[in-house]
Amino acid sequence: MNPNLQKLHALGQSLWLDNITREMLGDGTMASYIAEFSVTGLTSNPTIFEHAIGTGDFYDEQIAESSSRGKSGEELFFELAISDLRRAADLFRPIHDASQGVDGWVSLEVSPVIVNDAAKTTEAAARLSATAARPNLYIKIPGTAAGVEAIEASIFAGVPINVTLLFSCEQYLAAAAAYLRGIERRLAAGLDPKVESVASLFVSRWDVAVKDEVPPQYRNRLGIAIAKRTYKAYRDLLASPRWQKLAAAGAHPQRLLWASTGTKDPAARDTLYVEALAAPDTVDTIPDKTLKAFADHGKVEAVLAVDGGDAETVIAEYRKLGIDDAALALRLQQEGADSFQKSWDSLLAGIKGKSAQLVGAAAR
Repeated sequence: MNPNLQKLHALGQSLWLDNITREMLGDGTMASYIAEFSVTGLTSNPTIFEHAIGTGDFYDEQIAESSSRGKSGEELFFELAISDLRRAADLFRPIHDASQGVDGWVSLEVSPVIVNDAAKTTEAAARLSATAARPNLYIKIPGTAAGVEAIEASIFAGVPINVTLLFSCEQYLAAAAAYLRGIERRLAAGLDPKVESVASLFVSRWDVAVKDEVPPQYRNRLGIAIAKRTYKAYRDLLASPRWQKLAAAGAHPQRLLWASTGTKDPAARDTLYVEALAAPDTVDTIPDKTLKAFADHGKVEAVLAVDGGDAETVIAEYRKLGIDDAALALRLQQEGADSFQKSWDSLLAGIKGKSAQLVGAAAR
């Protein structure tokens, strides 16, 4: 295993790949990431699948076959995605079993079309989980107001959930509270309290959003400060009597996951966020490029402080510069949802076009 990446594992942080393609599943790339780079899971989203399915011909055979059976639109996409994620889940299954369900996960996102409808999201989460039929597959639900309701209901129903599109401590705490309520309801109903979940905080998008509004010395600092603030809230929750009661009953914590940790600023260190967010009992999901960069020259020099360190001081400095972090968190969450919707529309349009092309070619 790579020594730089192994240092993160040694302090209790899981490394997941923020990518999936049928090519990397078939050519041994994913297996090599597991063996050589200590990768113990992966995440996906509509943007990742848009790129994967739109590049090359790796999905053409299944698109043609599914189209011939009358499949189209979202139904066809989920067939493609679940085929990939089942293969990936099987690769990570030994890790999942060895960690007693804590690690070795893959993730599939619900349709962005329904995320503002809690009932439909809850139903879709249960259906997709059952269709995939893998114990180590998370269903991703955005941590919006409607999403929070669906998260609680899904956890109560026993569906493992990756809460996505969290941008602030407050949004994280709302998602965490939904998780706790779901577990508490299971205990009250006499059900197993062990339903796994992660809460995904997006980091680098903060710094992209403010880079043109702050002096150069303030660039690439806000996202890390927000993460530090959220990590303190996470550690405080794990130390709380409410959580300790659930843990004593057998529940596993909803782990905090760092998302959007690839460096966007070419002038900044390419391993900036991974190095800054080293912390036990967390997950860092990173793109291939960042994974390889950290393997080559990444350093683990400090671990996040459980008290948040300088988070509040740094955030206060940004407020003096006119940055309203509460308002920006809401804007970033909406922009993230809009971006996934755009990718979703493009993804479905691409599948429709490729399906028509393949069916037409077969008819000639």
